[in-house]
Amino acid sequence: MERLIMNNLLKWKNSPYRKPLILKGVRQVGKTWILKEFGRRYYKNVAYFNFDENSEYRQFFKTTKDVDRILQNLMLASSQKILPESTFIIFDEVQDCPEVINSMKYFCENAPQYHIACAGSLLGIALAKPSSFPVGKVNFMQINPMTFTEFLLANRDENLAEYMKTVDTLEPIPDAFFNPLYEKLKMYYVTGGMPESVKMWTEARDVDAMQEVLSGIIGAYERDFAKHPNVSEFPKISMIWNSLPSQLSRENKKFIYKVVKEGARAREYEDALQWLVDARLVYKIYRSTAPGLPMSAYDDISAFKIYMVDVGLLRRLAQLSPTAFGEGNRLFTEFKGALTENFVLQTLVTQYEVTPRYWTKTNPPYEVDFLIQRENDIFPVEVKSESNTASRSLKKYKELFSDKVKLRIRFSLNNLKLDDDMLNIPLFMADQTDRLIGLALEQKK
Repeated sequence: MERLIMNNLLKWKNSPYRKPLILKGVRQVGKTWILKEFGRRYYKNVAYFNFDENSEYRQFFKTTKDVDRILQNLMLASSQKILPESTFIIFDEVQDCPEVINSMKYFCENAPQYHIACAGSLLGIALAKPSSFPVGKVNFMQINPMTFTEFLLANRDENLAEYMKTVDTLEPIPDAFFNPLYEKLKMYYVTGGMPESVKMWTEARDVDAMQEVLSGIIGAYERDFAKHPNVSEFPKISMIWNSLPSQLSRENKKFIYKVVKEGARAREYEDALQWLVDARLVYKIYRSTAPGLPMSAYDDISAFKIYMVDVGLLRRLAQLSPTAFGEGNRLFTEFKGALTENFVLQTLVTQYEVTPRYWTKTNPPYEVDFLIQRENDIFPVEVKSESNTASRSLKKYKELFSDKVKLRIRFSLNNLKLDDDMLNIPLFMADQTDRLIGLALEQKK
């Protein structure tokens, strides 16, 4: 499978400012595979150490801070050769080994000639603890589920992926590309972007095996909930996780604690929800009171929406059958377009450094699904899961903030089109959002 993060890893390898790398990502998103594959392609050899399988290796980091001694011990214990520059060293499953994470400071300062990457499935949790990592001494990278573009590449549809990359005018996509892309997107909603799930479909065309893989991943996450240091939080995390499909199936997708449990209060469940956010299993999107910079200054922290890390996992957790993808637009509209909104959010977080927000106004109700920050501009985004695309909320938003609206963006099943300041992006081109916004701004000059 081709993962686009490979380019970022190559930039890291060649950077004169390279530091030890910490690769973050949820369980089974492909961290180990991508690091081993990167090492295979770009280094003479790979030295791989798994601290879950070989917990005794942890002692080497507890007894000394001397980098040469640590490496000597690791080489002798594992019979693996480690050479400066030409060996790629992978420390895997380090989330429970603070000494390994802390040692990155000494590798950075005393042995920059060694190329090291650390990975682990709950690193977000580990790094949320104040003393866990050496500030300023490591580089961070996030690996997310496979994008729709990566799904196309895995499905041997390079021509479709290549076509989308080459679109350089905001004109309708010809049917010869539009129709197959639309069909492939429906399949992506079913598989999601977890590599093993994608593999079961693209290589074996086995829907039952794919369903089983997704169930297995959800089961693995649920077992991870028990790793919360406070045992009493475990049932709360599970209840929030299992409430996500019903939270997203509501017309107003603002997160409500009462959906988790009747009578539930925010203060009882805040820690459990934060655990899911730190683990990157969910995205927390705050309501913004106005489009201003920095975006965080305008957050209403009492109102937020929660989305899942992957659209396929959301579909599986909601127990929506894969057969829905054969029924016209049903998959896009199922539980009030929740899959579509989750898909769009999933692709936006890979393109923009600042987490998107959303905007609402009451009496009468208006809601703009997302606000994205691109450079120093904020763009309102509406997600439509059908081709009926009347955008009263985007219209209201423009009325209220006319001096700040350079462009309004709508994702839908309609074709690519720039209509005055309204850019309609077909859902299957969501990965190209940033580039298409650039084209639209250029055209409006």
